[in-house]
Order: sequence, then structure tokens, then C-alpha cells
Amino acid sequence: MNTRLKCLLLDDELPGLKYLKMLCEQIPELEVVKAFNNPDTFLMELSSMEFDLCILDIEMPGMDGLSIANLLGDKPVIFTTAYKEYAAEAFDLNAIDYIRKPVTKERLQTAINKALNRIGQSNLTKNFIQINTNKGKTLLFFNQVAYIIASEMDSRDKIAQLLDGKTLVLKNISLEKLLQHLPEPDFCQVNKKVVLALHSVQFFSHDEITTNIIQSSGKPLVITLGDVYREDFLQKVKM
Repeated sequence: MNTRLKCLLLDDELPGLKYLKMLCEQIPELEVVKAFNNPDTFLMELSSMEFDLCILDIEMPGMDGLSIANLLGDKPVIFTTAYKEYAAEAFDLNAIDYIRKPVTKERLQTAINKALNRIGQSNLTKNFIQINTNKGKTLLFFNQVAYIIASEMDSRDKIAQLLDGKTLVLKNISLEKLLQHLPEPDFCQVNKKVVLALHSVQFFSHDEITTNIIQSSGKPLVITLGDVYREDFLQKVKM
């Protein structure tokens, strides 16, 4: 899995938010998806964003960070605050960390390392992703996927070919984004349009892969192995 965590930031004080965002952008393991200075806006946009982690201020007008954390389900949270009296409540919520302001890069890095450990451990047992399709949200189980290819109808969409012969239209997602969610040892992009599950490989040569996927013609599906992707593929299938 990709070790770069997608992060949302929330702090009602704009100077503090800008400073926190600057620190986050200096940490290679973090990608700031969006920074918010209003809890209501944060909650309104929450369902439309993909993220792994939230960094929340606690003291805010209206809904505080502790209340917001309660609404995030199992999403990991790091709290930042100028006040020490909230520490017990924060850890009751199973927060990853509790950082006293002013935040330093070193202290933030420590918290992010904790997040990577926790999220990495949970990903070891996760064998699916939730994803948007043309029929609504679905759970895409990794071991059911034969390959994923860019749609000829709309390149923003991708077609997931499943082992049972069914297909799913994955809406408005790039192959790059999909690879961030797929188990890295089990999937490989083999050309500009195709991500292949390695369990679908039967034979391969310098420039093509013969799969164990039988087409309606009765012949196995053969996929081009692109020059740019050859080295990564050969590394993954190496004994």
C-alpha cells in the first residue's frame, strides 16, 4: 500500500492553520488533501473526500474537535491544542496523538510515525476498498480482481474485470489513485491503460503477458507490457 497518508486539517485560527499546513507539507509521508478553518464547512465536505487521517484543533467555536472526532467513525485523529486539560478525553477517543501548541515539525513527525504504524497494521488485514461505481458504492475485494483497464467510453472511468466474469465501472478515478489502494505486491501497472493482478499472469515475454483469462473466442487474453512498466513488473514476478 502507499505509505503516504492523505490528511485533512481543521483549525479555526487561520494563522495557526497556515502554519500547520506548512509543517505538514514538509513531512514526506503526508499529503494534505484540504485545510479547513470552519467546523461546519469541514463536516459539509467530509463525505466527498478521500482521506486517511485528520489533524484537529480542539478548542473551536460551535462544534469542538472532540465532538467532530466522534463523528469520524474509525478514521484516525491527531489533536492539536493550546490546553492540556483535554488530554484524557482525547485518548478516550483512541486518538493517535495529542500535540500541545505551538506545534513543531519534530513533534508532528513523531505523531505521523505513530499514525503510519497504526494505519499500516490495519491495512495488513484489509482485503477490500470502498469505491464508487456507476451503480453506487461497492466493496471491491482485491482477490476477486483479474485486471483493471481504462474505459474506452470515458477515460476518467475504469473497468474492473472480476474473476467470475462480471465487470464493474469504477467512476472518475485514475489508475494512479487505484494503485494507492491496491496491495502493492499483488498488482502491477503493465501499460498506460491496464493494472494487472499478478495471479492473472500465466506466461510473459519481453513485451507481452499471456493471462489465464479466457476470452469469448476461447483464447487467453494477451496484454502488452510497456517499456516504462517492464522493470517494475519483472521485479514483482522475480523469485
